[in-house]
Amino acid sequence: MSKYSRTFLPQRSHPSTASTIRTQWHQVTPIRSVAWSLESSRAWQRACKQDSEIAWFALFAVPLSCDSCVKAVSDQLYQLGGITKVEGNLKDQLISVEGSAAPSAIVEAIQATGRDAILRGSGSSNSAAVSILETFAGRTESHHENRDRAVRGLARMVQVNSERTLVDLTVRGLAPGKYRATIREYGDIKDGATSSGPVWRGSQEEEKGLLGAMDVDGDGRGTVFVDHPFQVWEVIGHAMVLTRQDERTRPLENDRNTVVGVVARSAGVWDNDKTVCSCTGKTLWEERKDEVNKGMLPVGN
Repeated sequence: MSKYSRTFLPQRSHPSTASTIRTQWHQVTPIRSVAWSLESSRAWQRACKQDSEIAWFALFAVPLSCDSCVKAVSDQLYQLGGITKVEGNLKDQLISVEGSAAPSAIVEAIQATGRDAILRGSGSSNSAAVSILETFAGRTESHHENRDRAVRGLARMVQVNSERTLVDLTVRGLAPGKYRATIREYGDIKDGATSSGPVWRGSQEEEKGLLGAMDVDGDGRGTVFVDHPFQVWEVIGHAMVLTRQDERTRPLENDRNTVVGVVARSAGVWDNDKTVCSCTGKTLWEERKDEVNKGMLPVGN
């Protein structure tokens, strides 16, 4: 017989309303092999721990065929910790999540159930951003058109209050070592890192765009979670660079292990209801497959 646990979980339905106590029922199932997701989620929660008001909402497209699918995904997500609410919509094939777990950890947990997941929106309108990180090694400006994408990473940003933004950065396919993540002064990446300018300062004297360090392991995978004092609108249009190079000794170069992307606005929850592209007629899953074939990492969008 299945065992159930009754958990009293805090819920904030809206920033302007008082917190309420909601009873959630979920089945206790054997813990599956999601160690990387658990580690990622715990690291993100440590970044959030200093402020009890930090919580965010996200919406994921997930292939769902029945209530059992919704339950399987929900059970897996509750094992992450930091998840306060999970709801499924069979008609629209959506899973909504509230909590403090890292977006990348949520995607990994859903994929552990044998289903794919695409991030459709996070946070409120104008409070989320994304940067797709690619290598520019060996490229020239004339080669940009019709080129295959050499994507190595993805950065997701969610602004949680007027002073703080959480950054979830994941990479794959890089050489092992210690990397430094920065927001740059410019958004010009026609020549990769070399045209992105110095580290962004904003209106401050010190470098405001220093996000932190990341360790990439022997499998070429790395993840870092940053709690940084800026607002999302401040960095929209700026470049992000992740590199092993020490630019204190020489200017950045476009080597194989330096990845660059532009920070772009990302949809908030319920801001993106597109399921078929009006240009190509392809579904979001068909478009995702095309992007993966071009080098896009299967870590959501």
